[in-house]
Amino acid sequence: MTVYYSTNSWSSQPQPTENHLKLWNHIANKANWRIVQLPNGYFQTEYKHIDCDCDPKKDLGCKDWVDVTRRETIEAAETSIDKTIEHYLKKIDFVNGPKIVKTFEQ
Repeated sequence: MTVYYSTNSWSSQPQPTENHLKLWNHIANKANWRIVQLPNGYFQTEYKHIDCDCDPKKDLGCKDWVDVTRRETIEAAETSIDKTIEHYLKKIDFVNGPKIVKTFEQ
């Protein structure tokens, strides 16, 4: 006889660590992003490394940036940043567990 067991409880899902949440909040802040133009003409989106203490507006020589995507236009690169931020904001929101989206009256 085969017995099958399944659970769908929220607590069984892997929960993000504090370091994950810190990184997600860092990435979700648009001030931590920049777009650079590469020698081939493409635009690369980058976010500042979470452990970097430099001010990106003053320290232009900072090398602590994490490249994410490459796009053909600056508009596409900015859209990519916006969608990435939207994605991480959703992840942060879902950490709190399921949300009630609709209730019914008897």
